[in-house]
Amino acid sequence: MSNTLYTMHAANLVGLVIFFITWVVLFKSAHLLIRLLHRDPLIGWAIGPLGFSILFLRKPSVLYLWLDTLIPALVSGFVVYIGLFTTFASVKVLHSIWVEGLTVVAGIALSSTSDLLNTVRDLRYPLWGEARLLRCIQGLRASWAQIHFTTFGSSYLNDHFGASPAELLQAL
Repeated sequence: MSNTLYTMHAANLVGLVIFFITWVVLFKSAHLLIRLLHRDPLIGWAIGPLGFSILFLRKPSVLYLWLDTLIPALVSGFVVYIGLFTTFASVKVLHSIWVEGLTVVAGIALSSTSDLLNTVRDLRYPLWGEARLLRCIQGLRASWAQIHFTTFGSSYLNDHFGASPAELLQAL
């Protein structure tokens, strides 16, 4: 393992930055693709420093929760492997099965731990309807995300909370 430190060097800094940007973009794109396959009524969406979020009306199924956790994790592991251990790599690392395995597992853990914790929370303490929507909105507001509501979402908020989206966001 001590040889690993001596055999690791960045081929070029620009390539390393491009690798990290590609990793994040492909990971977030996998999340977005899984979320777009969700067929429930769309309340709104949010864009913030932590990425893109979609607000749905109903509680997601168990299959959807696990797909939204596992598919992006697999994409993350694939990108880490391709970006570090193939000819496309911008960082040269010792080619050992242990180093490759630990690096890919560390990349998956780094990118997907919060997704796994959110899935376990949703399975253990399921919320639906207004409670789920309010929890999502509060979490997005805490992360400084910009929340946009669909016309269906605006009418839903008006019917169930008696408030426009602007009034609800101001109250939370």
